[in-house]
Amino acid sequence: MSAFLYRLGRTAATRPLAFLAAWLLVIAAVVGLLLTQTPSISSRLTLDDAPAQLVLDEVTAALPEAGGTQGTLVFSADDGGRVDSPDRADAISRSLDAAVGTGIVLDRDARLEEQRAEVETTVRATVEGKVADEVRAQLESLITALEGAVPSGAPAASPAQQESMAALGARLNEVTTTARALVAAPDQQLIAESGAFFAEVGQLRAELQAMGIPVDGFPAPEPGMTDPAAAVDDAAMAATDEALGRLDGLLDGTSPSGTSLVASDGERRTVVVSDDGTVAIASIQLTEQISDLPEGSLDDLLSAVDGEVAGKGLAVAASSALQPMEPPIGGSEAIGLAIAAVVLLLTLGSLTLAGLPILLALVGVFIGVGGAYALSANFEMTTSTPALGLMLGLAVGIDYALFIIHKHSSLRARLGLDAVEATARAVATAGGAVLFAGLTVVIALLGLLTLGMGFVSTMAVTAAVTVILAIALSLTALPALLGLLGRGRRARTQPVRAHRGHEHSRFGRMAKRWVEAVTARPILTIVLIVLGLGALSLPAAQMQLGMPSGAVAAPGSDQRVAYDSVTHTLGEGANAPLIVALTPSDAAAVDQDRLEAWQSELATHETAANVQLMGTSEDRSLVLYTVVPDAGPTDESTADLVTAVRAAELDGVERIGVTGLTAINIDLSESLAEAIPVYLSLVAALSLIVLLVVFRSVVVPLAATAGFLLSIGATMGLVVTAFGNPSFTWLVGVDRAGPVLSFLPIMATGILYGVAMDYQVFLGTSIREAYVHGETARLAVVDGFHHASRVVVAAAIIMVSVFGGFVLSEDSMIRQFGFALAVGILIDAFVIRMALIPAVLHLAGDHAWWLPGWLDRILPEVDVEGTRLEVADAVVEDAPREEAPVGAGVGH
Repeated sequence: MSAFLYRLGRTAATRPLAFLAAWLLVIAAVVGLLLTQTPSISSRLTLDDAPAQLVLDEVTAALPEAGGTQGTLVFSADDGGRVDSPDRADAISRSLDAAVGTGIVLDRDARLEEQRAEVETTVRATVEGKVADEVRAQLESLITALEGAVPSGAPAASPAQQESMAALGARLNEVTTTARALVAAPDQQLIAESGAFFAEVGQLRAELQAMGIPVDGFPAPEPGMTDPAAAVDDAAMAATDEALGRLDGLLDGTSPSGTSLVASDGERRTVVVSDDGTVAIASIQLTEQISDLPEGSLDDLLSAVDGEVAGKGLAVAASSALQPMEPPIGGSEAIGLAIAAVVLLLTLGSLTLAGLPILLALVGVFIGVGGAYALSANFEMTTSTPALGLMLGLAVGIDYALFIIHKHSSLRARLGLDAVEATARAVATAGGAVLFAGLTVVIALLGLLTLGMGFVSTMAVTAAVTVILAIALSLTALPALLGLLGRGRRARTQPVRAHRGHEHSRFGRMAKRWVEAVTARPILTIVLIVLGLGALSLPAAQMQLGMPSGAVAAPGSDQRVAYDSVTHTLGEGANAPLIVALTPSDAAAVDQDRLEAWQSELATHETAANVQLMGTSEDRSLVLYTVVPDAGPTDESTADLVTAVRAAELDGVERIGVTGLTAINIDLSESLAEAIPVYLSLVAALSLIVLLVVFRSVVVPLAATAGFLLSIGATMGLVVTAFGNPSFTWLVGVDRAGPVLSFLPIMATGILYGVAMDYQVFLGTSIREAYVHGETARLAVVDGFHHASRVVVAAAIIMVSVFGGFVLSEDSMIRQFGFALAVGILIDAFVIRMALIPAVLHLAGDHAWWLPGWLDRILPEVDVEGTRLEVADAVVEDAPREEAPVGAGVGH
């Protein structure tokens, strides 16, 4: 491998323009993609086979409108006054109309009014049917009486009486005909016309009685049926009031909070006003998921709402779910880059050389992250993916270039090589370690694909591609730049003076004293480190995984204002609604009584604060409820409630499912928690195998891997302490404790493993080289550490600075990632690699490099740092010195 890298480095240094032109073409291609493609960023983290995700897919298929993003708009008065005054209530009402007018918000108030109208229509039709049945029964009795009625009494003695009786018979026949027609008429016509008919019948009875004709067999209308239309109105009003009351009970829930907003255009049942009137919370639902909406839609929505209320002294804040999806990249990373630049300048001693690692890191990040962002419409990319790629790309890009440039400068200073030869040898030696370390990071990251989680896979692939680009740039673009810069300077020759090497510098003396101190009492060093890191790891046992909510958003941000306002008005659980989907065993039997019974049964769960009917499918084969827990989305009791509801048994329900953002996040956290031990075991096994091949030792892989596990435990313990313990959140500038990001432990493990192997290779190979070249095992530890520590310290400080800059981010996810990686590298580089490993190797002595013969024979030979070329360097270094071009060394 070293021979190939030597040729690659030499070719790049002698033909720099060709290599640089190739990279410029790649940059141009990425620019083209960014200009022509439409990125798609999602805030949702989905897990295809998670129970909550499966239920959500089922709900979306049955009720497409239920699949849109749900969120809240919080209205508050700038002066702290009431928001439900007439003018402000009207402004809020207009703002919601404006929101619907954007075309991406469902008109839920209109839908509620439609439901109420449907109830009124259904109730009236039911009442009309019942009244009509009663009227028909009376009419049929009347028809029977009329058909058999023969006027009785004194016989008609005179023609006048006979004529009167004939007229009466005709009239009775006419009434009978009318009665038959009414019986056959539709309900509404029957009710509308039967009142006049019964009045006519009553008049006829009165006339018969006046004529002295008995009317005992001539039935009279029942009381209340003389005006069926009025009876329907009265009964429908009473029944409608009862039905709407029951509907309100289903929709408002078992324990509603606040009151609905009343504006001049009517009641807004989707807006809840706090008891003190200072906050109004509007629940809105988008027509689609945010990631499926056209770019700029959310900005238009929020602008439309704000435009209606701003003039009335009202402020509006949108919950996290309604925030535009933008990568959380601000200016905080510039601080880390500035510190990295200072470290590079101090380490390399040249402004030009110090600028190259930063330039190459930025190029790699632009290509990797920019390309992934441009193509994000083709896969699931979350808002944190670009930031993670930027974070990792900057750190490894700077470090990898630093290793090669440092080696290049060292070769020029020690051996007097020209720029091309020094570049070729630097790529062949340090470049080999860079390639090995980088590929180790890539393998660890790609190992995350085994989890089968789409968003984790996207993060892993994006980060891996960024690392690959950092490797490629370091092995091709960097030697091209070194060759170009070295060629561009006019060489001035003079005798090469003895170089005041690293071993004679202040840092060299400090490094020597440090390693002598940690190896003076190796057992004490080992015990202190193990106990210390073990103690720091203890909080990790209490680690609670979850997704950040508005509760831990930056104070004053819309997300935080919305979360706190909802908590104040409706309780913290209102920020974590659960959607419960019931599949009835008999859809035809689902009626209001059954809906109320299920609601009451769901409300019996101890930590359920409120249960509301959300809706049903048209055929009632799916019934949805919203269950509001007592606690917030990341509280353990909320997760317990999800489990309890899923395990519940309801009469007449075939299957119970729980979904919604809170349930999805809970399932996601549980799946990732289960994956942590598996992935950690995979990484540990990979570490043992890789280090066994590289160092051909049993002790080194075991010590290095054990040290890595200690550093991971301590890192996670510190993350839990800083972000989960209210007494220590000030350390990271957070004012409220919260859970650890669900996928942080796994992603941090993969990244830190690669970095740990990076430092282990550079320090370990230096120590092994000293041992192979004849030093005693214990002296080799001091000598090897002495020579390699400078660049490792610089690289570690750079990585800590770059990652630490992200701790200042406003985004809670990126803040946690930055802290975890910065602390992890700090512990692994300075405590494990520079203290524990030297102490263990010193204690083991010659046994540190022991390997069973059978294992030695089957292991492949891997020349990671080009040791064979280093042998040639040693020969050259021992030979008489000649004049060499000292001016050709850029920056020296």
